[in-house]
Amino acid sequence: MSSYTVSRSTTIDADRAAVHALVVDLQAWQAWSPWEGLDDDLQRTYTGPEAGVGAHYAWSGNRKAGRGSMEVVRSTPEEVGIRLEFLKPFRSTSDVVFTLVPRGEATEVTWTMSGEQTGVATVFAKVVPMDKLIGKDFERGLAQLKATAEA
Repeated sequence: MSSYTVSRSTTIDADRAAVHALVVDLQAWQAWSPWEGLDDDLQRTYTGPEAGVGAHYAWSGNRKAGRGSMEVVRSTPEEVGIRLEFLKPFRSTSDVVFTLVPRGEATEVTWTMSGEQTGVATVFAKVVPMDKLIGKDFERGLAQLKATAEA
């Protein structure tokens, strides 16, 4: 097994509560997620509370979108923790944390994902590290989160 951590940050000209609301509500991700648009026929299922701990989102789509789920497992004003599970195109489980730090009237947001790679993913990671694989997605997602929060 090999472990990985991918992290990106940005500063958003919005207060922490506004940014937190966009992250802790998994349905709000449709407005800013870097993976929106991978499959026009993506099937989404939301269960549990509308937002906050226990909110659950599952998706199933084409080869690009894959299949998996996310669940909010921790929510404080300072951070949102999410358990991410991919079922296709490969199985993996990751811990995702959004850290929200006030910077005057703005909020510094850090998006971090960590986990363990096993099996074929371990071999693949030697060729294409996770940071290279999803780092650009995190940058695009943070830019879209910024645009959504500042609108």
